[in-house]
Amino acid sequence: MDFTKEQYFQRQTTLSEIGTKGQELLQKAKVIVIGCGGLGSPIAIYLATSGVGELHLVDFDTVSVSNLHRQVFFKVEDIQQPKVAILANEIKKRTPFTKVTFTSEAVNKNSILDLISKYDIVVDGTDNLQIKYLINDACVLHKKPLVYGSLYKFDGYVATFNVLNGDEEYTCNLRDAFPKIATDIPNCEEAGTLNPIVGIIALLQVNEVIKLITNTGKLLTNQLLIYNALENSQLKIKLKKNKSLIFEDIFKNSNYLDTYCKTQDSALLISASELKNRLNSKNIEIISVYNTIDTFIPFKVHQKIPYKYFEAKKIIPNFKKDYVIICEKGITSYDVTLKLKERYPSLNVFSLFGGVKNY
Repeated sequence: MDFTKEQYFQRQTTLSEIGTKGQELLQKAKVIVIGCGGLGSPIAIYLATSGVGELHLVDFDTVSVSNLHRQVFFKVEDIQQPKVAILANEIKKRTPFTKVTFTSEAVNKNSILDLISKYDIVVDGTDNLQIKYLINDACVLHKKPLVYGSLYKFDGYVATFNVLNGDEEYTCNLRDAFPKIATDIPNCEEAGTLNPIVGIIALLQVNEVIKLITNTGKLLTNQLLIYNALENSQLKIKLKKNKSLIFEDIFKNSNYLDTYCKTQDSALLISASELKNRLNSKNIEIISVYNTIDTFIPFKVHQKIPYKYFEAKKIIPNFKKDYVIICEKGITSYDVTLKLKERYPSLNVFSLFGGVKNY
């Protein structure tokens, strides 16, 4: 079926605040969405169907069963397929007016600056605190506006950071809201999340991007919006800019890795490749520990234990075997490995480095 841009965007351009001028601005805009899960997937679809001319999607992950209840643009047949490829295809089905490209690798300190340099606006759809600060710091260094969103159980957070204002200064950023990276806050996978709040926060982020591009309405700058799904309440917290921060030094001195990566004892770790080589051995016992969700595991395990019920004294080991403890990201499994080693010093017990997610 043939149709024109005018027909496709008719309802939107009818709004006097948008009109053909605003639609042209959207068509010229280049936006990068980092993270294409619960937040990023609806963000990408809605930005494309709103008329953003160029979208770049970034995500290293594949679709899993536990994604489907809230990442509604993925289907059962997409399981184990790359999220960015599926999402790019879904966009192409819906609109011919957006050029969509993607990167199927995780962002890191070495790639982030070059990656965002080509785009007008950066949208954070990730669920990793370290990566959120990496994106924020890179945006400050590259003078890029950042539309931020995050979730914790029934709460959602939205803000638009680092926008050049009329005083030729940039508005507040993530470090003005939360100066230091918290190390004790679990992500959605570990803490759980409710389906509706994911969509609500994602669409609030889309709303910010559209307003930012079209110069319409009032942005969530120098403030943080907190939405609670249980109370259906909103709270806006005013932010004050910390002008003493030197982001060149912060970026140089930060590795943006989870703390456990630096502190885990290599003698208690087993790599994914080594585990693969030993999967068929009769001398290995694999125990899966998990928090709130029983992770999909691509190989046979001998025991599955919820972490909150784990007690080292309840494990009666066979000292003739090597034990491998696994979890989603290699954090919980390492803690269990330490506890088992403390109780049974002569036991050969190892944690799968990086977890099943990086297997």
